[in-house]
Amino acid sequence: MKQRTPVVINILIIIGLLIVFYYLFVQSYDFLSSPYFWGTVVIGGILAYIHSAIGDLIENNKFKKLSPEEKAAYLAEKKVPYFTRLYNAAFKKQSAAEEKDILIDHGFDGIMELDNQLPKWWVGLFYFGTAFCIVYVAAFSFTDFAHPLSEYEKEYKEQLAAIEKYNSEQPPVTIETAKYSADNIAEGKELFKTNCASCHKEDGSGGIGPNLTDNYWINQPEKTLFKNVFHMDWNGSPNNPAMRAFGKNGEVSGAEIEKIAAYVYHINQELPPVTQAQGGADPQGTEAHWEKE
Repeated sequence: MKQRTPVVINILIIIGLLIVFYYLFVQSYDFLSSPYFWGTVVIGGILAYIHSAIGDLIENNKFKKLSPEEKAAYLAEKKVPYFTRLYNAAFKKQSAAEEKDILIDHGFDGIMELDNQLPKWWVGLFYFGTAFCIVYVAAFSFTDFAHPLSEYEKEYKEQLAAIEKYNSEQPPVTIETAKYSADNIAEGKELFKTNCASCHKEDGSGGIGPNLTDNYWINQPEKTLFKNVFHMDWNGSPNNPAMRAFGKNGEVSGAEIEKIAAYVYHINQELPPVTQAQGGADPQGTEAHWEKE
């Protein structure tokens, strides 16, 4: 008569399987704080105890039918700790007498085949894998679990929310707090293409609007070039309605203007100017004498 698995082990297995199954369908560990999950655990525990009680009744009836020798052997085996029995069952080697009973009547080159049973750990792993596969396929087919597009949308929304939270917690960038940083040039270039290139060209050499790469400026309300660009982008030009107040109108934020100003500063101060011979617009305004940043 085989020894049965302790009810505590069965309950732990049930809890483990419930965690796996809940996660496959809920896709987060928030269910661990849910009363529904723990209610399922309690119901599973009660069923495990009922199953154990029924098993005890069946075991007692079978025990009464055993011979005295079989009863002694069963009671001796029952005293062995569960995990010791589990280990012995997984790696047990049969004796020579036992091999004769499972010897298959054929061989080749002196190699005989034994009709060994599969290890219990292997059988258990196989059944668990089969059950997991069924649940996984069901979760994949009827829920959003493991769908790359759904996961992408979820992560994308989380990132947008994180950005929105960061922006809401950060003080707005103003002309007083804005500072030049070379790290903003790349993003400023893209913002410049979107908002300014239609008048000033992508390289800032000018067209409808003035050439931003030379040292001549129509409006010079600030003492430094970076602040001057920020001022013009935020307030617009009093001399040209086409150069509207992008910042005041809410078309771009102070943080975005800071990046645009960094790009304009870069092409004006750190790169050679685009001359008329190279396709740049004619100089407009008066020569500027900017203070250093």
